[in-house]
Amino acid sequence: MSSNVRPDSARDTDGTLPIWRAAQVFRLATMAYAVGVQIVQHGHYDRVALSWVLIALQLAWTTYLGVAYLLPRTRRTPLVVAEVVVTLLLVLSTIAVVPHHFYVHQQPLPTTFWVANAVVSVAILRGRIAGMIAGLVIGLVCLSALDQLGRWFFDATLPILGTVGLAIGAGAQIARRAHTELQTAIRMQAATDERDRLAREVHDGVLQVLALVRRRGREVGGEGARLAELAGEQEDALRVLLSRSRALPDQRSTAHTDLRDAVRAVLPPTATFAAPADAIELPRHRVDELVAVVRTALHNTERHAGPDASSYVLLEDLGDEVVLTVRDDGPGIPPGRLDQARAQGRMGVADSIQGRVRALGGTAVLETGPGVGTEWEIHLAKGTT
Repeated sequence: MSSNVRPDSARDTDGTLPIWRAAQVFRLATMAYAVGVQIVQHGHYDRVALSWVLIALQLAWTTYLGVAYLLPRTRRTPLVVAEVVVTLLLVLSTIAVVPHHFYVHQQPLPTTFWVANAVVSVAILRGRIAGMIAGLVIGLVCLSALDQLGRWFFDATLPILGTVGLAIGAGAQIARRAHTELQTAIRMQAATDERDRLAREVHDGVLQVLALVRRRGREVGGEGARLAELAGEQEDALRVLLSRSRALPDQRSTAHTDLRDAVRAVLPPTATFAAPADAIELPRHRVDELVAVVRTALHNTERHAGPDASSYVLLEDLGDEVVLTVRDDGPGIPPGRLDQARAQGRMGVADSIQGRVRALGGTAVLETGPGVGTEWEIHLAKGTT
């Protein structure tokens, strides 16, 4: 039986896995070069046995790193720090292994240019600035071990290692940014596909039923005409909602509109509305949600308090937050009615009002009781997305 579970090493958590894989190929190539130099040059060393021990440790460390850097759970800062420390110690071992007259004009032995791997690792994990700093530090230690620190300005070690760290780090950051943008695009496409699917189902079912009720209710007349009017309002509102839902998330978040005008447009003639003289500009999708809250509250008033009940809508701009109050002078909601409705699966108040406001990062407070009417007070910070 086949499995769809990908191994840990195959998961690309931030888009840099291909770079890490290429870095490990480079690590193996530099290790092979270091072994070749050891075979050719060990006859010139003062401590040949120690040089072979060091090259063996270097080979073992290379093997471990080649595996560890391919696993997301071990590809962390402590491992990179350990690699830098081990690299510096191996570079300094040149002093103990190779005679001064031999190594003074050589590369660090036995490490050779294998030392560049530490710079590459820092750059991939921590970015171009950290990579460049690591390259300069390791380069200075290499020059110090070779007794060439006084000639740092004329030596190519510093610019080469610094440039490697800068270039690899920049490439890793670009890969991460591209990976993030790709994941965002995938999520947006998935959300768009799901909205389109739901829109088709709603169009084929709910909208057709509402259109039928609207048409037949007008034909029947009387109470049927009122039912047709309500069905028509819901059909129009649902069509608007479906058309707006097809807008991309970033488009909905950047478009702004005046909350006052949007609320005023859905109020019945019998409702009293008060708002500031200046516009209250909010992102379009947040305005749509607040308008839906007002519409739901007014619908509950008409349904439970009757057509003779008065509604009052107050909109306040407090600078850092918006306060929306919807109140009626109806009989109020009896104690336990909301819990009973929730138990029966009728989530109108809990979901349409409290759920919408909570999703926006705001709060909705209900004040009600027999004989005192119903009041919703919604607080929403302007900075909330």
